[in-house]
Amino acid sequence: MYIQELTLQNYRNYEQLQLSFEDKVNVIIGENAQGKTNLMEAIYVLAMAKSHRTSNDRELINWDSEYGKIKGKLQKQHSSLALELIISKKGKKAKLNHLEQSRLSQYIGEMNVVMFAPEDLNLVKGSPQVRRRFIDMELGQIAPVYLYELSQYQKVLTQRNHLLKSMHEETPKNEAMLDIFTIQLIEHGVNILKKRFEFLHLLQEWAAPIHRGISRGLEELKIVYKPSIDVSESTDLSKMKEVYYENFQSIKKREMFRGTTLIGPHRDDLHFFVNDKNVQVFGSQGQQRTTALSLKLAEIELIHSEVKEYPILLLDDVLSELDDYRQSHLLNTIQGKVQTFVTTTSVEGIEHETLKKAKTIRVTNGTVNS
Repeated sequence: MYIQELTLQNYRNYEQLQLSFEDKVNVIIGENAQGKTNLMEAIYVLAMAKSHRTSNDRELINWDSEYGKIKGKLQKQHSSLALELIISKKGKKAKLNHLEQSRLSQYIGEMNVVMFAPEDLNLVKGSPQVRRRFIDMELGQIAPVYLYELSQYQKVLTQRNHLLKSMHEETPKNEAMLDIFTIQLIEHGVNILKKRFEFLHLLQEWAAPIHRGISRGLEELKIVYKPSIDVSESTDLSKMKEVYYENFQSIKKREMFRGTTLIGPHRDDLHFFVNDKNVQVFGSQGQQRTTALSLKLAEIELIHSEVKEYPILLLDDVLSELDDYRQSHLLNTIQGKVQTFVTTTSVEGIEHETLKKAKTIRVTNGTVNS
């Protein structure tokens, strides 16, 4: 799949903009703080209905405007699709072929993107929250039901935490209500857990050979999911529910005292091992970067295997963060098969055929020349 055209209205520092793109590589060049990352973000938001840079949608709307709008024309193998996202203070409206979608989960997944930005190099050594977000964003693109389970889980989690906080503050205890929220949380939690295990199993299958290739056969990558309860990929759903319930019962007093939910998918983590050593703890910066790169390249292949189309790749100021060897490996992998957007301050020093054939878009203070 590839995006043919992008139209922005009142988005960040763009009041009005319409751009067309090549189906292979598009290089967006500009100095820092000129608006090139805003362009990249707009493509990401069009696909995912949320930004990778901020959780506050108001920041996406041009100053003094009531709303922002992103429109795109997407070409797939057997069809074309018009996407539209309107962001306002009241929320978001998403349209597919001009028809408004009642739920965002019906919209997300029609356009698949893989974002690789400098902060993704922190995927290995960053916080567990970064790794959970990585799973949620990528899994949500190929399994809309996962997004639904996740949103329901988060609603119940908010209610449960609110109740625990009130119980902690010595207002009348309502343990019956707490049990109801606990059961609801477990119902959604086990579905999330099962989907995450399945996704990471697939990711492992794609990432291991890619990592082996980048490391010239010297390293073996292993991805291990670390849930907050003692279950594994082979544990069936009924057993998972049982283990969750037993755990919640055993920590009930501690949760009341702390005023928050202490176990569940929102507390899980991912570990990466290279040659059986935890990369987060013992890996060099080079190994951590190779692991992050392997994961991103694996995402591309995983999405292709699931939806039978290659996703759009967004490389936001990341090439300058990679050494020549990893740069070349990345560009060789995508060459000729993935529509790619690259933001950079300069292409000097990057000698690669892929970039020489690319369409160049120059951004200066919110003005675009292509």
